[in-house]
Parts: sequence; C-alpha cells; structure tokens
Amino acid sequence: MSLRIFNTLSRALQHFSPIEAGHVRMYVCGMTVYDYCHLGHARAMVAFDVVQRWLKVSGFRVTYVRNVTDIDDKIIRRALDNKESIRTLTDRMVDALHQDADALGVERPTHEPRATEYVPQMLQLIGKLESKGLAYHAANGDVNYAVRKFPGYGKLSGKSLDELRAGERVAVAGGKEDPLDFVLWKSAKESEPDEAKWPSSYGSGRPGWHIECSAMGCEMLGESFDIHGGGADLQFPHHENEIAQSEGAFGKPLAQVWMHNGFVTRDNEKMSKSLGNFFTIRDILAQYDAETTRFFIVRAHYRSALNHSDAHLDDARNALKRLYTALDLVPPVSVETIDWSQPAAARFKAAMDEDFGTPEAVAVLFELANEVNRSRSPALSGLLKSLGGCLGLLQQAPKPFCSRAQNWMQRLFSY
Repeated sequence: MSLRIFNTLSRALQHFSPIEAGHVRMYVCGMTVYDYCHLGHARAMVAFDVVQRWLKVSGFRVTYVRNVTDIDDKIIRRALDNKESIRTLTDRMVDALHQDADALGVERPTHEPRATEYVPQMLQLIGKLESKGLAYHAANGDVNYAVRKFPGYGKLSGKSLDELRAGERVAVAGGKEDPLDFVLWKSAKESEPDEAKWPSSYGSGRPGWHIECSAMGCEMLGESFDIHGGGADLQFPHHENEIAQSEGAFGKPLAQVWMHNGFVTRDNEKMSKSLGNFFTIRDILAQYDAETTRFFIVRAHYRSALNHSDAHLDDARNALKRLYTALDLVPPVSVETIDWSQPAAARFKAAMDEDFGTPEAVAVLFELANEVNRSRSPALSGLLKSLGGCLGLLQQAPKPFCSRAQNWMQRLFSY
C-alpha cells in the first residue's frame, strides 16, 4: 500500500508521489516569536515531526523547512513594552522554542529561516506581483495585493469572493481598493523602532505576514514543492493568501498537498487566552513529563480536534506506562531494520500509510505489548520499541520511566 494523504485543497485522500522522485520538500508555517509556545504550537510541531519521520521511514529524503516569524506587530509591541530590542526578544523566544521542541522529541527541521533574513526576496516577489498587475501602491504608502485580480482566490478555503465580501464588516481603509485586499508591504510608522524598518523602492517599511512565507518557501524549496502544512487556523486567510501570491507570481501550484492539523480545545472548549484556558508548553511540562505530552498528542489523529484536560493527560501517562512495562518485563533485542512483512509491523505501516493514522498505529503498539507480555519474546519487544521510535516514542530506559510514573500515581492517590 502506498502513502495516501488528505489534501485540504482537493478535500480528499490522494496517493502521494513527490515532484522529484525520492525527495520530499515540505514547508510548515512556524511560530511568531513574541511569547512562549503554547499547546497549539506543540500540536503542530509534533504532528509534522511525525510526518517527516514517517516520510524518512518510507525511504524518502526530506527537506523540511519550518520558518520563524521574527517581525510582526505583536513582536514590535512586546519589545517596546519590555523595553528591549526586537532582536533580543526574538532570540530569547527562539531559544525557548528550541528548548520546548527538544523536550518533546521534535527533530530540528532541515532549515529554519527567519523572516528578517529574507526581506530582499520578499521585495523581489512583491515587484513581480506589481509587474503582473496583482499589486498596487496605496496612497498611505502600503503595497497591497489585489485579490479580485487573482481568479483562483478562495479555492483552499472553499469560499467564493462574494461570500468573503458578504462577511466583510469593515469599511475600506488604509488605501485599499477592496476590503478583501491584503498588505504586502507596510509603510513605516514614526512610532516604530528603526530595526522594524527596511529601505525599499516603495519607501521605508516592512513585509506583511503572508509574503514572508511565500518568499521563504520559494527561496528554499522552489516555486512549487510537495507539502505545505500548518494549523487549521492558518487555512484562511494566511495559506489562501500564500497561494494567491505565489501562484499569481509564478503561474504554478505552490504545493501539491496542503495539510492542516486540528485545533486544541480545553475541556471541549476552544483554547484561548481570553477564556483563561490557555497553556504554554512549559505549563504542561511542569506537571507532566515530555514523552507523556508527546504521546497525548500523537495518539490523536493530526486532523482531529485535540481535547486537553488533566484526565486525558493522566490517561496518556498510564497508557504509556503500559507500553514501557512490556519493554521492562522483556528487554528488547536491537532491531536494525524493521521487517514490514511481520504482521504487527504490516498493520502499523498500513495505518501510517493512510494519512498518518497514528491512532491505529498506537493501537498496534498496545496489541504488540500484550503479545510481548504473553510470549516473553525479546524479538517482539524489540519490534515494539522500533515501531514506537517511528513516532518518536519508547526510546527511554523502561525501568526509570515506570518508576517515575508509579511515584506520580502514588502521589495522586495520596491527596
């Protein structure tokens, strides 16, 4: 069975074949680094970490790009509030991002471009759009994208221009010719620090958010690549606008496959700062170990909603302990290469080849753990550990993990 991936653009599962045989080029929208990463960021990082791991297991060479947005309105405001430079703030937050991702077992991407390092490429792309009549210089100094001049706008979100226009509740402002138009280049404001401004033929300013990813993706992966990923909240307008920019400039599909991971909820209510149910990765890791947190994320399908609650994390810890208990009971033999014809391995592969079906793959791990407990087979224990490794799990020493989990349970029931 070949790999099938659900393509948000086609709204269907489709067989995956990269543009260049044997080589997958994947771009995933990263974080805007003005604060610590939250559980939603963890969900995206872990989801696409599993994707790139499985692509490698499947024999592909993977070039994985996950960008960093290090210039943005929120970043500027936070730096001014903190009375620190933008670079000091973003460097500190990038370091924290790496610490959180490393703790969760997220492998570093092949490339991690920072937006501020690619402003010349962004300006070149804006110039190309202007030459094609898709961008215009507004009276307020901004450069905007003319949405209605791009025939395919709305194809990712499934919304027509009329539907989008009907939902528009603000008047045309800032020199826009149409409320749907979006900014490509923001004219500098006197109140903004000099480090938030770049010279250009349009005047001093800085790039809009959407143009950043189009320029970085094109520069690092080419005008058309295999997979573009991100959270479901980015589907519109960010990814829709990326398509308009890149395809408007180059006349070819930006990505063959669009992947979006689902939202994170708290007790079945969407997680947000305004509701006070917002948790950073560090908040979670203060109460739960990192592998339990990763397992909690992995055992849900990446496209489904992920409901965060203490009860679900407690259950994840107990479930993970069951897997480690099997490895502790029967020390695994080293498995150099997984035999995918082995029944459990074949079921695992079939699950992962069907749109990275981690819930079914995790179910195979538990079936295998039960068989290890019954048969006392070191070979099956080795297979359990190796299959877990495909998901970034079960690579710790079993006994210490089981001891820590048991100690936690004892503390819980002592309250």
